[in-house]
Amino acid sequence: METVQPHAMDTAPPAPDRKVPDDHPHGSHASRASAQTAKPWVQDPQNAFTRTALKERLLGRHFTPPGLRLWFWLAPALTALIGGLLRFIRLEQPTSLVFDETYYVKDAYSFLQSGYERNWAEKANDLFNQGIFTSLESTAEYVVHPPVGKWMIAFGMWIFGSDSTFGWRFTAALVGTLSIFILALIAQKMFRSTLLGAMAGLLFAVDGHAIVQSRTSLLDIFVMFFALLSFGAILMDRDDGRRRLAAKLSQLATAAGPDGTIPAKVLVYGPWLGIRWWRLAAGVSLGLCIGTKWSGLFFLAGFGLLSVLWDMNARRIAGIKFWIAGAIWKDGILAFVSMVPVAAATYIATWTGWFLSKDAYDRNWAATNPAGPWGWVPDSLRSLWHYHSTAYNFHTGLGSDHPYKANAWSWFVMGRPTSFYVKNFENGDGGCAVDKCTAAVTSLGNPLIWWGGSLAILFLIGVWIAKRDWRAGAILLAFAAGFLPWLFYPLRTIFFFYAIAYEPFMILALVMALGMIMGKLGDPPWRRAQGATVVGIFLVLTVALSAFFYPIWAAEMITQDYWRQHMWLPSWI
Repeated sequence: METVQPHAMDTAPPAPDRKVPDDHPHGSHASRASAQTAKPWVQDPQNAFTRTALKERLLGRHFTPPGLRLWFWLAPALTALIGGLLRFIRLEQPTSLVFDETYYVKDAYSFLQSGYERNWAEKANDLFNQGIFTSLESTAEYVVHPPVGKWMIAFGMWIFGSDSTFGWRFTAALVGTLSIFILALIAQKMFRSTLLGAMAGLLFAVDGHAIVQSRTSLLDIFVMFFALLSFGAILMDRDDGRRRLAAKLSQLATAAGPDGTIPAKVLVYGPWLGIRWWRLAAGVSLGLCIGTKWSGLFFLAGFGLLSVLWDMNARRIAGIKFWIAGAIWKDGILAFVSMVPVAAATYIATWTGWFLSKDAYDRNWAATNPAGPWGWVPDSLRSLWHYHSTAYNFHTGLGSDHPYKANAWSWFVMGRPTSFYVKNFENGDGGCAVDKCTAAVTSLGNPLIWWGGSLAILFLIGVWIAKRDWRAGAILLAFAAGFLPWLFYPLRTIFFFYAIAYEPFMILALVMALGMIMGKLGDPPWRRAQGATVVGIFLVLTVALSAFFYPIWAAEMITQDYWRQHMWLPSWI
């Protein structure tokens, strides 16, 4: 089994010493002379800046036995297969629009027809459920969410037909399944353990909240998907940046001559690392995230900050004297350019259908409103800006009552899950063989995963404070980007299913805590055995609980008495 080191953390370099020691291989006098001219910031730069030494300090040691390398891909694939079966089997059920599908699926159909949202006649749902689309009107509809998620839904309808409920939900199920695979790979990379990676994938595969979101065409599953992709990209950039830093410092040490002393001016701020392609990929993904819902802006801010903090720490470990200023000057500016403008350009590109239209909502607003000092801005962009300003006012002022609204603080305990669909049956109706039956779709997570995950988030706060473990910090920051913004709008109508955006990071927190329970390879056998037993029992109970709750996640017909057995809290009804 490969090494599992959930406690490992970046270590600082040897204490800075501007003097080369007297026992330096080139002699004490030469060393003192060199110290006066070069003034290296780490002890023994000849050895400290070799590529091997730098990579070990920056990336750590990691060895995967050949017999386990196949599982690096196979374990995530198997967990994705399990999750895919739970998402795609009976995906067409219920055979009608449920909850907010009434907006987004019909908008997706409108996109396929005209490239922008159009209004629908009254009682259009009944006809739409029958595959009759004559209720689509020619006038533009006012909507308050960007187009990416609706284009994603339209993709499935384009492949399988607009009259197919399977087609409506295909893309949501696809990205929900892909997210399991991506999360497992991310966990493997962060924790350097195939076992913990598989654990993360399994928990995400069997959780009911993720299953329901993957089986329903709402927008939040796409917000989660693009946020998770961007997190994986900056995680890859973290290692890529450290490899580049190690290679450049090693090259400078080699070029410095036989004494291996890098010029002091290089070690003051460190070298430039060039264009970071993984950061560009993160920028594109974050642009698509924001292009689904504006809440993606908080992931852009959080992940951009996280990327720069990682660069600071890399320069500190490498021995750069002014590592904070060096990271901001040599990495931070390029990081901003690579992520923020790229995300902005991607976001604007997602409105292509609106730009190409002649009569989309607010498309011609600028033509009847003087530009004033903003005359240099193209009319199309001024119109889009006005559209966005009205949509922002709508979002911040949305406070209508709803039976399933849930304050963000209640998400920790799933205080008010959202009921997407409920249909009751009498004996003999639709195959019901008892007095009363129910088919339901409830956006309720697996209690062990959600309650355990909430505790794990609190636990990781302590881990980060005590150990400054970079993984705990990264997980907490990603979680905060998905959760904290909703606390600023206590009067706004919000729902529990918004929490899918941060669920992958909650699961990473839970897996990290479980990994610490399992212990390290160096622990006594009895300690490892006890930890493995506790974790094994937790996983078995989690899977069993998902099997118990699955009927109310997938609209299976069950007796009403059995349905009530799933309503553990009065607020779940």
